Amino acid sequence: MQTIHAADRVLDRPEGADADAVAVDGGLIVAAGPYERLVAERPQARVRRWPGLLLPGLRHPQAVPLLEGAYHPDPREAGELGTEPLTGDALEALAMDDTRWGASARRGLQRLMAHGVTALDGPFTHPAVRTAVARSGLGVRVPLKGSRHEVTALALDPLVHFPLNALLDGDLSVGAPAAFAVFDVPVGELPDHALRLRGTGSCVATVLGGRLVHRAR
Repeated sequence: MQTIHAADRVLDRPEGADADAVAVDGGLIVAAGPYERLVAERPQARVRRWPGLLLPGLRHPQAVPLLEGAYHPDPREAGELGTEPLTGDALEALAMDDTRWGASARRGLQRLMAHGVTALDGPFTHPAVRTAVARSGLGVRVPLKGSRHEVTALALDPLVHFPLNALLDGDLSVGAPAAFAVFDVPVGELPDHALRLRGTGSCVATVLGGRLVHRAR
């Protein structure tokens, strides 16, 4: 079944300045353009409307240290461990085994997708983490230059350390994989400025392989 995703604005609009929607079928983008035209051409399509800016999904340059060098607490551990990724001495104090690493990676991947991430810089060497990444469907990319050595502080929001134009993964052209995200940010501002102002935690939806893998509550 085809799905039309409409937003206030679509970045990298393949069919002109008035494009505010994309249609998805079988994991691919099959049309892009004005919402009214896409709906008229596809009356049977499911429609999802989102506030803000729709753009290609983001890649995360720090995915390896975030998933293989940090522990993402289970919500049931929040009282004891908090909610933020644990590194350094806090990580060393945990009895980490493959099972716990795999569960941590799965939670970390969900948190990344909630920031509009659809691809990760690899490679991943920990077997449990590598399995979690493979099962997630997220793409794995060759690392961005400097992403491992020039940045020390970890952040789930990739825009904390990198510019938007370096993070966009793929495009929204017809025939491209349906991997994109929608952020509830002002669409009248420059995308980079609007996203930095509110952060990628403003993500309201992430689509990967045509599937809705994150939806803000």
